[in-house]
Amino acid sequence: KRKLLQQIGGVRLQYLTPKDDGFHQLWSTKYAKLVIQEADQIPTELHHAVQKAFLTLLHHGCLSRDLVQLKGKDLLTPVSRILIGQPGCTYKYLNTRLFAVPWPEEDHNISYRTEGIANACKAFYHLNKSLHLQTICELKKLRSKHLSDAPSTSGGQIFLQNNEDFGQEDVQCFNVTLINYMNPQTMSYLREEPYFGMGKMAVSWHHDENLVEGSTVAVYNYSYQDGATETCEEEAMDISKWHVGLKVAWDIETPGLALPLNPGDSYFMLDNLNKTHQHCVLAGSQPRFSSTHRVAECSTGTLSSIRARCEKALENLNCSGELELQSLELEILQEAEQIHNEVEFDWLRQFWFQGKRYSKCSDYWLLAMAELEEKWWQMETMTSLLLEELEKDDWTGEDKYKILQGMMPILVERQDQRLAWQK
Repeated sequence: KRKLLQQIGGVRLQYLTPKDDGFHQLWSTKYAKLVIQEADQIPTELHHAVQKAFLTLLHHGCLSRDLVQLKGKDLLTPVSRILIGQPGCTYKYLNTRLFAVPWPEEDHNISYRTEGIANACKAFYHLNKSLHLQTICELKKLRSKHLSDAPSTSGGQIFLQNNEDFGQEDVQCFNVTLINYMNPQTMSYLREEPYFGMGKMAVSWHHDENLVEGSTVAVYNYSYQDGATETCEEEAMDISKWHVGLKVAWDIETPGLALPLNPGDSYFMLDNLNKTHQHCVLAGSQPRFSSTHRVAECSTGTLSSIRARCEKALENLNCSGELELQSLELEILQEAEQIHNEVEFDWLRQFWFQGKRYSKCSDYWLLAMAELEEKWWQMETMTSLLLEELEKDDWTGEDKYKILQGMMPILVERQDQRLAWQK
């Protein structure tokens, strides 16, 4: 950011809105993978269910500001959030792991705190399916345009990261949605957008992280409107609206884009747009919810994956009779202690430092954490057994040194992280 600001030398970069000449030309050439689905293209019943779901979560206190790490500093997000998604999924951003309150699925018997919360999660499940189907349609349109533009050598040619035909099975379904809420009227300070002068930012410029590469991000927007907004003149109304801002990443030549969002509108960042471009959210004058559907990279971030990791570590614990380690091979010991660190710092501590927010919705993660904590205690026992073993006299100096040399970095890291978490 500092380098980019130095490069532009304090001069505001150009950006376009729908009122500017050349806006649609810029959109179709440089931002063609950004698509808007206007509110009237979504069934009224789904709008009602989703908007009621937003208010239900707010009423039950389910939305919380996240404590994240940015450039080594702990910061509270200005936006309050909750993650909802496939049972057992998590999403990690800025060193904070969020645990998805599960939406209802046939193979899972989920217990919710209230019927209202159950209905809210069900509404976002149905919205997720709707946005997935729309994503398939938009990618097919994009591919068709890509093929029709293929012979062209113009700068507006669209390149698709995945040039396969798109069917429902080919486009991976969103597995989580990050629900966001902010009331700008209660915020004492919001940062100004630094490059274009677009206005106050609710969310600063970024790429969404930890997503499956080339996957689409779909966002449903819902902001309140009051009588004052409705009676404003057209220009004032546009200023009061929330906007999504886009720019080509680290490019000062291409103008930026600021799109106003009406309640019930959805926008799609198709294919690899999230990688090649950055986006921000510009605050309007009214409170706003959004449901941001994404394909989180969950290969190591699901409850089933950490369960499997724990079982792998515990294979080295003999529980028949007196507890003892099955093997003292260095590679096996190292793997077990690395998993020990992973379950403690990437799961248990991540969950509990966020307080009791998840218990307001469901007991799903409370039960899961109780299970993981039991496995963690067994790993604590394994560490103690190893240290006791190393105190025995039947080790040669060389063999003991080899084990200590291989294990100490992992144990020191654990101690350092425990001290860091206490601060």
